[in-house]
Amino acid sequence: MNRIIAWLPDRVDARLTVIAWIYLIGQIVLVGTGGLVRLTSSGLGCPTWPKCTADSLVNTPEMGIHGIIEFGNRVLGIALGLIAIVAFIAVLRLRRERKDLFWLTLLAGLGIPAQAVIGGLSVLTKLNPYVVGLHFVVSIVLVALCMTFLLRLRTAPGPRARAVPGWFAGVAHLTSAAVAVTILAGILTTGSGPHAGDADAPRNGLNPEILQHVHALPAYATLALTLVLVVGSLGRRAAPVRRCAMWLLAVEALQIAVGLVQANTGLPGILVGVHMMLAAALAAAMTAVVLTLKAPAEPRTDTASTAA
Repeated sequence: MNRIIAWLPDRVDARLTVIAWIYLIGQIVLVGTGGLVRLTSSGLGCPTWPKCTADSLVNTPEMGIHGIIEFGNRVLGIALGLIAIVAFIAVLRLRRERKDLFWLTLLAGLGIPAQAVIGGLSVLTKLNPYVVGLHFVVSIVLVALCMTFLLRLRTAPGPRARAVPGWFAGVAHLTSAAVAVTILAGILTTGSGPHAGDADAPRNGLNPEILQHVHALPAYATLALTLVLVVGSLGRRAAPVRRCAMWLLAVEALQIAVGLVQANTGLPGILVGVHMMLAAALAAAMTAVVLTLKAPAEPRTDTASTAA
C-alpha cells in the first residue's frame, strides 16, 4: 500500500495529463457510441437494466448486433468509471495544494454513476425522449468537467484574475449561454425526429420541421458571438483566449455545416452521429474559452503596494 501511495503524483506531471486526455476523449467517444446505439435502433438491444436481459448480465448471441452495440456502450461506461477512479486516486496526494483538481475528479466521478442510472432509466422507460435527452445533458456536463480538469492541470494554483476586458468576458459568457441553448434545442429536435433508438420508441410529439429552425437560431447566434470573440482577441497578449476562440469557431463552422447537410439529406444516421460528437466537442471548446478568461494573478510587489 505504501508503494502505491509513494507512486502517486505529488505534483502535476505527465501522468496526470495523460489520464486527463484519456478521460476527456473517453467521454466524447461515449457520446459517439451512445449515438451509435440510437442510430442503429439498438436502444433496447439490452431490453432491461442493470442486467442485459432478465437472466443474463451480458448480451447473448440470439440478441444479434443490437445487443452487441448496446452492451458495448455499457462496457465503455464501466471503463470510464474505472478511469474516473484512477483520476481521483491520482490527485489524492495533491488534495491540499490543488483542491480544484480534487473536487473536479470527485464531481466527474460521481457524475458517471448518475449517467449510468439515467441511461438505465431510459431503457426502463422504453426510450422516453426526455429521459434520453437528460442522459445526453449529463454527458455534456461530464465533457465540460473533464475539459476543466485537463486545463486546470496546466494552470498554476492560487488566485486568478481576469485576463481580458470586461466586455470580452461578457460576450464569452453570453456565447456559452447560446451554446447551452443550442445543445438543448438540438436535443428536442432529435427527440422529434426519426432516430428514436428503437422502432417502437415514442417521440416527443413536437414538430421536427419547426424545431430545426428553432435549433438553427441559437446556433447562428453562437457563430456571430464567436466571431466577435475571435476579432476581439486579435492583437491581444492573451494568447490562450485567442487560440481557444479560434478552436471554438472551427468546431462551430464544422458543426453548422454538418447540421445543414443532414437537414437537407434526410438525416442520414452517420451525419447525425457526427453532429452529436461535435456537440460534445463544442461544449469542450466553449469550456476552454471560459476558463482562459482568467489567469493566475500576479503577486503584488512591495513597490506596487507602497505606490498604492
